[in-house]
Amino acid sequence: VQLVQSGGGLVQPGGSLRLSCAASGFTFSNYAMSWYRQAPGKERELVATIASGGGRTNYADSVKGRFTISRDNAKNTVYLQMNSLKPEDTAVYYCNVLRVGVKYWGQGAQVTVSS
Repeated sequence: VQLVQSGGGLVQPGGSLRLSCAASGFTFSNYAMSWYRQAPGKERELVATIASGGGRTNYADSVKGRFTISRDNAKNTVYLQMNSLKPEDTAVYYCNVLRVGVKYWGQGAQVTVSS
């Protein structure tokens, strides 16, 4: 299993970013995918999850209405569109899949929201 992330960077408050996560080594369309984040000095937290077919999504209360998780099963890729970013969204973001009882992680992408 391999999860390769792209995106992230520095953005001003109110701005937008999109993260991508390209998956390989497993049948992507069979598994729910998630995004987590970890801010300095804090525990890693679940941000959003999307079902295998893409028809059901769940979000942390802190990002509802601002972030959108989506997936393209033809491209084996999951996305996180982040709008109206706030300084408190600053964190390292990780894509994740739970497969056969094992959690696999992307390499992480730094998102910094600052003026």
